[in-house]
Amino acid sequence: MKKMTILTIAASLLAGTAATTTMTSCNSKQKEQLEQERAIAEATKEELQTAVAERDQLLQLVNEISGGMAEIKRIENILTVKNGLNEEGSDSRTQLQADLAAVQKTLQDRRERLETLESQLAKSSLSTSGLQQTIASLRHQIDDQTAEIGTLRQNLAEARQRIGDLDIRLDSLNTAVTEATVAKEQIEQQSTELENQLNTCYYAIGNKSELQEHKIIETGFLRKTKLLESDFDPKFFTAADKRTLTRIDLNSDKAELMTKQPEDSYVIEEVGKSKVLRITNPDKFWNLSNYLVIKID
Repeated sequence: MKKMTILTIAASLLAGTAATTTMTSCNSKQKEQLEQERAIAEATKEELQTAVAERDQLLQLVNEISGGMAEIKRIENILTVKNGLNEEGSDSRTQLQADLAAVQKTLQDRRERLETLESQLAKSSLSTSGLQQTIASLRHQIDDQTAEIGTLRQNLAEARQRIGDLDIRLDSLNTAVTEATVAKEQIEQQSTELENQLNTCYYAIGNKSELQEHKIIETGFLRKTKLLESDFDPKFFTAADKRTLTRIDLNSDKAELMTKQPEDSYVIEEVGKSKVLRITNPDKFWNLSNYLVIKID
């Protein structure tokens, strides 16, 4: 009686496995049932225990392979999200690559387990066409998942290449922007320096003997005064900016312009006991020359 109970349970388990993996006609089911009954009738208790264990292993593989597809879909969704790789960053891309490698290794392990189980079932007297169809279906699923992983790894590699190309272009653009910025700053600096040079003026204040000593004027008896000959001393002059120079304190009660600035562009005023030169029209005042010479004796 006990042996018949074990035989009945084993038959039900094996029949359940076949029912969950195949869709056959009524005749096929009857044929399958006859094969199972004949195999069970001939089986020993040990063979039945082995068959149940192998059946459980097969069911476990079915569940694992179904779960593996969900993991593959998760990775695929990440790869197909618009701009997902760029937003995730290099750390996440590295993690995705590691996940793909792990899934691929898991699929290889499952393939090897399925081959081992198939080999065991082939030697069993309880092997049926239903079990063989289940194994074939599982092998097909593993092949599909392996191919899917290969495609995803290829997509990831292509995405990494595109990102690498974009990084190179970005670096090139950043370099170009940096170079353009430096060039712009240099041009602005040169422009400022040139503008400052164009607006630099020079003035010298001294008595007759001082101006002669520095060869700013040359004069003599019955000889016309010469001004700013080529060998005059430039260090005697004070540099200033035309745009801001509007007043020159002469520190003398006498003053005479030796250079020819237009008379309507300046005035000489008395401030206390000293003369002060006020420039009323800078553009006109410096139009003829950037040099101003004032004799104060």
